[in-house]
Amino acid sequence: MASVTLEHVKKIYDNKVVAVQDFNLEIKDKEFVVFVGPSGCGKSTTLRMIAGLEDISEGILKIGDRVVNDVEPKDRDIAMVFQNYALYPHITVYENLAFSLRIRKEKQEDVHRKVVQAAEILGIMEYLGRKPKALSGGQRQRVAIGRAIVREPAVFLMDEPLSNLDAKLRNQMRAEIILLRRRLDTTFVYVTHDQTEAMTLGDRIVIMKDGFIRQVGTPHEVFDKPKNLFVAGFIGSPQMNFFDAQLTRQGDSYSLATHGIQMELDAERAALLRENQVDTMKVILGVRPEHAVIRFEDHENAIPCTLNVNEMMGSELHLHVSITDDQTAILRMPTIDLTEEKRRKLTAGSPLYFSFASKVVQLFDPETEDSLLFK
Repeated sequence: MASVTLEHVKKIYDNKVVAVQDFNLEIKDKEFVVFVGPSGCGKSTTLRMIAGLEDISEGILKIGDRVVNDVEPKDRDIAMVFQNYALYPHITVYENLAFSLRIRKEKQEDVHRKVVQAAEILGIMEYLGRKPKALSGGQRQRVAIGRAIVREPAVFLMDEPLSNLDAKLRNQMRAEIILLRRRLDTTFVYVTHDQTEAMTLGDRIVIMKDGFIRQVGTPHEVFDKPKNLFVAGFIGSPQMNFFDAQLTRQGDSYSLATHGIQMELDAERAALLRENQVDTMKVILGVRPEHAVIRFEDHENAIPCTLNVNEMMGSELHLHVSITDDQTAILRMPTIDLTEEKRRKLTAGSPLYFSFASKVVQLFDPETEDSLLFK
């Protein structure tokens, strides 16, 4: 078991492109940390530096108490699972699992014991005699994970291991990785562009953009307390709605005005704003689609809008609405209590109204894009 520490780590390629900027993070022993962000944000590059597959341009990388900047990948006590499985097609599943152990010249009885143990954990005993081409995508991914397990590494590295699977299988494999983590009880570093994977798997999530860390926190923290506009918009599906608004301070109280409505902020939000010394200013207001209360008739402090698209998602509807010519929003409506009469009103062009409680709003500085509530 081991911790992983990155101190001011930077990656600059020969063409002067900076892929990772001043990356600082301590991953605790037995912690499951997920790197997430859009394509090109530097998450896979950071993982490959931990693995030793990319040189570190600047900074220090430690696994446990040992600086490993110049240590060969095979000597770092890590195992990596790749997106494309990276299995040897000409040998059986058993031999794929045993390959790294044979290279290390382990005893045959130890090789067999570790292979069987990994196969039992992953439910692939019946496939040991097959070659990879005879397996499904999910089965191949289990073999790839098994090949990492047999090495009994201090740190597991996983680079988008589920991205090649269909949605149903991805959900199943996500659950299996959670169970696997509990059984192995070791350190995991996992890369994905899928926020659902990040939220369900990670003890902590590292959200990246343009080579920088934008926020590190638990799933609860990054969802409920985003530190900037990017994190607020990236985490959550559908993404958070943003509106221009006017924040007004009157003594210890604050009020918010947008699209013809005005509300006083709750005591908790007001206290946070006072603590951060926020005064009267223009702000960006963030409201998650699930926090909107949707109405079919006008109501006090409700924003009028027009329905453009109604997406049926099963347990809920995603309503795409227009507030003005250049302001749109997405609202989520549960279908469990939705009557047929109300369903008939949800056609393109129908008028709707929505409101929200002040305790769910997020507020951001339009210039810095930093949260005014959570620093």
